[in-house]
Amino acid sequence: MDIKGKVVIVTGASSGIGEAAAREFGREGATVVLAARRVDKLQALAQEVNAMNTGAQTLVMQADLSKLEDIQSMIAQTLERFGRIDVLVNNAGFGRLDWLENLDPIKDIQAQMDVNIMGVIQTTRQVLPIMMKQRAGSIINMCSMAGLVGTPTYSIYAATKHAVHGFSEALRREVKPWGIDVSLIYPGGVVTEFTQHAGIKRKTNAKTPKFMLLTAEQVGAAVVRLVRHPRRMLVIPWLWNVTVLMNKLFPGLVDYTTIKRFTIPERAEELNIK
Repeated sequence: MDIKGKVVIVTGASSGIGEAAAREFGREGATVVLAARRVDKLQALAQEVNAMNTGAQTLVMQADLSKLEDIQSMIAQTLERFGRIDVLVNNAGFGRLDWLENLDPIKDIQAQMDVNIMGVIQTTRQVLPIMMKQRAGSIINMCSMAGLVGTPTYSIYAATKHAVHGFSEALRREVKPWGIDVSLIYPGGVVTEFTQHAGIKRKTNAKTPKFMLLTAEQVGAAVVRLVRHPRRMLVIPWLWNVTVLMNKLFPGLVDYTTIKRFTIPERAEELNIK
């Protein structure tokens, strides 16, 4: 797909991967609809994109992706302004990482489900008839390594990303005859605001090795590449494919290692282990 002049919706565009992807689309001369709740950050990004002198246009949309009426308004205003939608980047999402019994049933569990799953499904549902009528389109769903490998404290976040994986796989097989591509991207650890809001508590020093960490800009560039050269799945960095393969072929070994090296040390006090 030639990106210049295409109408692109990026959800969760106020920071992190969404912001980086929107900026990258702006550099390509796309018309970018910036959607998120923090309108002040969206407006600052819109000014930056508009100043690139690439022919890019922007539309700022304050939207809470857990609310269907906000999604419908975003799509309606995009159509009214630009007349078409060529690319949808379902990036909005967040995580609350803790042991399941510690998660708040509404603020942590239900809220993740509403944004990470229903937000993706409902936004795609509103865009799909438009792309089908055009007989062309690209849908990029932001997944995570948690969508392929479930780890302790990620129970709800992993559930939402596994749901996005299954939804996207089925959707890809539904819509391809209309010329619509559905791609999934699975980043490992990314340096964004995610960790600041996730409530991560670690007694061990378990974290993504520095050489495996990605920047938001690297993932944003990968999103744009997926529009230009669609793929069913993209795991980045590629070394995470080894973990995915191990989890698939030797789940018992992964269970044992994870429990022995992470779960038990993290919960030793509760388990009365000295």
